[in-house]
Amino acid sequence: MTMTTGTAVAGGFPSPASTAGGRGEVTQLRVLHSEWIKMRTLRSTFFTLIAAVVALVGLGALFAAFTAGHWDHMSARERASFEPGLTSLRGYFLAQLAVGVLGVLVVSGEYATGMIRASLTAVPRRLPVLWAKAALYAAVTWALMTAGAFVAFLVGQALLASHHVGTSLGAPGELRQVMGVGLYLTVVGLLGVAIGALIRNTAGGIATVFGLLLVVPVLAEALPTSWGDHIDQWLPSNAGQSVLTLHQEAHTLAPWTGFAVFCLYAVAALAAAAVLLRRRDV
Repeated sequence: MTMTTGTAVAGGFPSPASTAGGRGEVTQLRVLHSEWIKMRTLRSTFFTLIAAVVALVGLGALFAAFTAGHWDHMSARERASFEPGLTSLRGYFLAQLAVGVLGVLVVSGEYATGMIRASLTAVPRRLPVLWAKAALYAAVTWALMTAGAFVAFLVGQALLASHHVGTSLGAPGELRQVMGVGLYLTVVGLLGVAIGALIRNTAGGIATVFGLLLVVPVLAEALPTSWGDHIDQWLPSNAGQSVLTLHQEAHTLAPWTGFAVFCLYAVAALAAAAVLLRRRDV
């Protein structure tokens, strides 16, 4: 099949030019429109994002209910270290896996089906496709995960209120925690997109995301304390999760400093993906 920027691409998805009437040059806005159609018509996108929201809200409610039910039996030390806001947001730990996996699939799925050839034929400069995928996925992830974080917080605090140990959004640092969940998961999604573009393989991309978020921090704990205390805080997930902490501990980055470091990891990965996308064959 001969491909032009005015024809529909393989798999039934429109090209950037066809979404704008089939005339004119390929612009970033038209590429965004084309990528949006792809994203919203794939069932995997819908179900994975729903799973992330369910994990965020459901696990947060479960942790809050468990804590409320066992509050009377908790030790003084456990009560002193208890953070009601973070307890209701604990579901982010599982939600990040769904968000990261879908980020990989946003790119690797097209490589697996071969549809990426049609996409890049329709957009010869290539980079607008990567920017569109990253921007759209970041926007969708931020909106859904931030909304989910607010719901998780409110549900969790309602459950904790039975023992009068809850908190509110007006308490110091709580709004940052809730907004931080949405921001953290958004950057996780961007890392997934970048890794998917770098590796171009679904299994390899997912394994890399899991390794960065879960395995590397565990391996760092095996380092000598003199090394681990300095290295651990700079790891991607640990740095990003700094924005969720209310009290900065020794050998941890300040909330927004850590989040900035996490963003730099995502920017560096996207930059590397952009360079390789221009240089490699499809």
